[in-house]
Amino acid sequence: MAKTLIIIGIVIIIIGFCWPLLQKLNLGRLPGDFVFKSGNFRFYFPLTTSIIISVLLSLLFWIFKK
Repeated sequence: MAKTLIIIGIVIIIIGFCWPLLQKLNLGRLPGDFVFKSGNFRFYFPLTTSIIISVLLSLLFWIFKK
């Protein structure tokens, strides 16, 4: 359990350092990320971004598992 928490903490720190780069990649505004606007209501569903993050995290955990 402690090893998993340390790895999650390291991943969060790395994401924090890479945040400016991620914003330049328009992560969160990719084709397939849906935004529905109606008056004062806005619904945002980042489908493509979620898939990309899921694949990257799966690869990362697979690498650390070995």
